[in-house]
Amino acid sequence: MQTSSDRHEYPAHWEADVVLRDGGTARIRPITVDDADRLVSFYEQVSDESKYYRFFAPYPRLSAKDVHRFTHHDFVDRVGLAATVGGEFIATVRYDRISADGRAASAPADEAEVAFLVQDAHQGRGVASALLEHIAAVARERGIRRFAAEVLPANNKMIKVFTDAGYTQKRSFEDGVVRLEFDLEPTDRSLAVQRAREQRAEARSVRRLLVPGSVAVVGVGRAPGGVGRSVLDNIRAAGFAGGLYAVNQAFPEERKDLDGVPAYRSVRDIEGPVDLAVVAVPVEHVPQVVTECGEHGVQGLVVVTAGYAESGPEGRERQRELVRHARTYGMRIIGPNAFGVINTAADVRLNASLAPEMPRPGRIGLFAQSGAIGIALLSRLHRRGGGVTGVTGVSTFVSSGNRADVSGNDVLQYWYDDPDTDVALMYLESIGNPRKFTRLARRTAAAKPLVVVQGAGSAPQGHAVRATRLPHATVSALLRQAGVIRVETITELVDTGLLLARQPLPGGARVAIVGNSESLGLLTYDACLSEGLRPSPPVDLTTAATAGDFHRALSGALADDSCDAVVVTAIPAVGEGPAEDAALAEALRSAAEEVPGKPVLVVHVELGGLAAALSAATSTAPQAVSKRGDHRPAERPPTAVQAPEGAGLIPAYPAAERAVRALAEAVKYAQWRREAVDPGRVPEFEDIDEKGAAELIGGLLARGQGLTLGVDETCELLGKYGLDVHRALPAPTPEDAAEAARTLGYPVALKATAPHLRHRADLGGVRLDLADEEQLRRAYAELGELFGTPEELRPVVQRMAPRGVDTVVRAVIDPAAGAVLSFGLAGAASQLLGDTAHRLIPVTDREAGSLIRSIRTAPLLFGWRGSTPVDTPALEELMLRVSRLVDDHPEVVAVTLEPVVVAAHGLSVLGASVRLAPPPVRDDLGPRTLPVY
Repeated sequence: MQTSSDRHEYPAHWEADVVLRDGGTARIRPITVDDADRLVSFYEQVSDESKYYRFFAPYPRLSAKDVHRFTHHDFVDRVGLAATVGGEFIATVRYDRISADGRAASAPADEAEVAFLVQDAHQGRGVASALLEHIAAVARERGIRRFAAEVLPANNKMIKVFTDAGYTQKRSFEDGVVRLEFDLEPTDRSLAVQRAREQRAEARSVRRLLVPGSVAVVGVGRAPGGVGRSVLDNIRAAGFAGGLYAVNQAFPEERKDLDGVPAYRSVRDIEGPVDLAVVAVPVEHVPQVVTECGEHGVQGLVVVTAGYAESGPEGRERQRELVRHARTYGMRIIGPNAFGVINTAADVRLNASLAPEMPRPGRIGLFAQSGAIGIALLSRLHRRGGGVTGVTGVSTFVSSGNRADVSGNDVLQYWYDDPDTDVALMYLESIGNPRKFTRLARRTAAAKPLVVVQGAGSAPQGHAVRATRLPHATVSALLRQAGVIRVETITELVDTGLLLARQPLPGGARVAIVGNSESLGLLTYDACLSEGLRPSPPVDLTTAATAGDFHRALSGALADDSCDAVVVTAIPAVGEGPAEDAALAEALRSAAEEVPGKPVLVVHVELGGLAAALSAATSTAPQAVSKRGDHRPAERPPTAVQAPEGAGLIPAYPAAERAVRALAEAVKYAQWRREAVDPGRVPEFEDIDEKGAAELIGGLLARGQGLTLGVDETCELLGKYGLDVHRALPAPTPEDAAEAARTLGYPVALKATAPHLRHRADLGGVRLDLADEEQLRRAYAELGELFGTPEELRPVVQRMAPRGVDTVVRAVIDPAAGAVLSFGLAGAASQLLGDTAHRLIPVTDREAGSLIRSIRTAPLLFGWRGSTPVDTPALEELMLRVSRLVDDHPEVVAVTLEPVVVAAHGLSVLGASVRLAPPPVRDDLGPRTLPVY
């Protein structure tokens, strides 16, 4: 690439694929000496006006000197980047390091002049904004802290690129030129701008796949059967609103259609535009199809062809090449090995999948990495009987297969502002980028429910993503913190999704139970208690209850201010049929409509028609007489009238525990939504010495790449953040122990710190409340008799702390999820039972309070069974200080405070350890990029 005289080798890590504003992709990479012809060709396609804006004068062509200057870089003081599509330049940016007087300079000068040029055909696509993010990241890496740009006043587009970026900037006007200077340090605003652009771009890239104006199915068999022919038939049967084409290179040249669908031998032969191509050809022919699609301007691909990463190392490399090849042309991919995509919108009606039936239109978005799970989800939502039933349909469905490109994160970006989706259901075998998923999930969950089943799978084959070291349970806890409704099975996924799609969120955990079966009511009551809800005693209407009785009971329960949700239990009477089911359904529906705002669920036993009737009944149905009572519709088949999709549909469940579990998830989610309105703040502490801590960390890291600090260094660093650790003095002999006790003052504790005894008071390696030297020497001898020599015990003496509850506070930086703060009680509660709560750093004051209360053993901190409540505000402050330390200094990759004894007044940190290391690279703070494979 570059000549041997260049100061740095080609920086391959600067290469990146990005999604542009319109949803297409481009590749950003450094410009090298091999790009001379590309640069000249690119410049020839730029308008005279754009050239004038770039050079402030007519500049029709580049001279040989210009070409040399713009292609020879040292990748330090002179850097050029290009955005490419199809291997050709569509835009360039470069910076030149300058001194304070504007002359060419080298480090330590920390300012550079930056300039852009975007091909006119690609202006308005957000290319310059993406290039600015990347050139700024490159500049920061090379020690440049500030950019300067000179722009003609008429060049409004480029001025807007700079001013909209969100950096702290200064503007001046001199000699007819606007001079902009801006710092490159990311700000809250620049990150917000970047993430807003990311959301819009990625959402539009998915929209191009889900709302195409035309579709070509490549690999359609001439005879019925086969994958390609099945997809074509499914698209046609669904009534797709756009253009549809069948493509097979084996078609005879004279063939013009296939069962009425225009037929072609190649995508290139199609006269009009093609937005989406479904690829169903043998794997060896896929590269040719991708090339043809790219050259024709296809916007995206759904690759159902198998034989990629799921087939082994050769397939993994084939998959990586597929992604690289498609992105060269600006196309995104769902798949390979995908089941397909569905969009039920009336103006789209796309079923580009292997599902033989189009799902009912509805407000639920579905995403599944697994095709088999996708089929199961569609089937469960489609059925009316034998489980959660009723008319609740799908807005969009994506089954990503090997998830080589488009992932759950991309689909979340689309659903976030999709007006047709009210609830998002996701089956994830893995989370390739937990940090980004958590960020997107938090934002989405604040607007609409997000229900997730997370399998125990690893990252899809072929993915080059950082693996998380966090346990599965910890990742789940962090997802819940982000507002994700985390369930264990696809049955719970559907149960919860249907409730959230049909009913309002509950205002609290108070549940009324009404029904015609005392036993079923008691089962529901017990299930509510098990799920942490607050049920009222069931109201038994007896088996003689009529539809009117149910209507009055439900209306009364909903009108009661002490009720937040109602569960109706129903069993059939002997001899009842569809008419009675319809009457009861209409009674419940009308009662719920009379007192809206509270969720209603039905637990039914062997009422096959009731579940369907609950969804089909409408309050405007004609009335007639029924033996159930005076509130009933005319007798008709329960599925003859279907209610419109939306609120008012009452979900029916075949078992009390399923209904109550779904309700419990809705209660927790509603509580999260209320709290998310005011998430709290990250407090400032005046006694924190951030600069002193940074200097200390820098000096310690100068010794090596990673190290666990000694006792004195740990205490010094923690002290910079107001975290005081009780001194523990070594006691290798009884005399040393006595001297340490005199130094610290009695009473003292004697502890064995050998690895197998540390923090294990239950093994007898600790002696407490030693009041004098005699007791201390006796305890020292006892430990020696029980556990061995002082060399084996490693005894220390520590001043006694006030009695309280022993707790553990930890912080760790995970390469994938980021910094995590954890809390639990010391001993068996945390270690054996896994009773530990987690929050992402930085932690707010409200999150610190909820963290303490999240563990199951939290009552021990609040006066359980008459014990003295401890100083939880002091504990919250300690956790906030630890959070600040790790957030301010990412080199602090692990902190453990154990035990932290929380007393009635104050607390004592009796043990601490800190590990330093160069922090993992944070890709969420850098420029927008697509994953690299």
